[in-house]
Amino acid sequence: MALTEEFQNYLEHEKRFSRHTVLAYMNDLSQFLEILSLENDKDILEVNHQMMRSYLVDLVEKEFENTSVNRKLSSVKTFYKFLRQQGYLEVNPAQKVKSLKQKKNLPTFVPEQQLWDQSIFNEIDDPFVRCQDELILELFYQTGIRLSELIHLKENNVSDNQIKVLGKRNKERIIPISKKLSNLILLYRQSKSDLGLISDYLMVSKSGKILTPKFVYNKVNLYLGKATNLSKKSPHVLRHTFATHMLNNGASIETIKKLLGHTDLSATQIYTHNSFKQIQSIYKQAHPRG
Repeated sequence: MALTEEFQNYLEHEKRFSRHTVLAYMNDLSQFLEILSLENDKDILEVNHQMMRSYLVDLVEKEFENTSVNRKLSSVKTFYKFLRQQGYLEVNPAQKVKSLKQKKNLPTFVPEQQLWDQSIFNEIDDPFVRCQDELILELFYQTGIRLSELIHLKENNVSDNQIKVLGKRNKERIIPISKKLSNLILLYRQSKSDLGLISDYLMVSKSGKILTPKFVYNKVNLYLGKATNLSKKSPHVLRHTFATHMLNNGASIETIKKLLGHTDLSATQIYTHNSFKQIQSIYKQAHPRG
């Protein structure tokens, strides 16, 4: 059996990858063999580091996106790792070939001039639904919490001036809340009480059950569609908006890191790019020779 056939068999039966995933691996491998003119198993086993570099250069010259290049390289690395595990090679020629740096997309956020007002909820007649919808958006925007964190926010972790959030890896963090948000929570709790809804969770459906991620996502998508012209309209956009607006209005990057629940400052620093655009704009408007 040819080495490529052994590899395919390994992907299908040992790794149990889907048909689509196996096909992608094999297409990448076929392209690799074609680029380096590898015609048989002997050629495959004689590939060295320099040839791997040539393969990478060829992909770049063909103007593939870095993400595509890295995926193709990953497929080839997996192939040679398999060959080494099977005893065909002593050294993996692809092991030290580094992936290309991928472009970091700047976070999408709602510009301050596109922030919504209460008029976007005017079509809602049901007081409970209207109050809940408004609270969903305000909690995301005013606290920067994640979708899962909002859904699992416990009643006993919400007070008049702060919320306690259970984040990733069960890390707790305290986030202060404004008087306006506190009043909205109080109004929502009264609406729950009027309907006889009792739950450990703050946010529940009219049947008293915990909200689903899809339900919350659709609510945010609906109202951001009314208020903004953004193409992305998700709860995470509101998390980005919270961080960007805080930074633009003077909050330190370290404070935002703690509020977002990031363990690494590098995860927070991406927001400084958006902040710099704001600073650059102000500079051009304010400086006589800007």
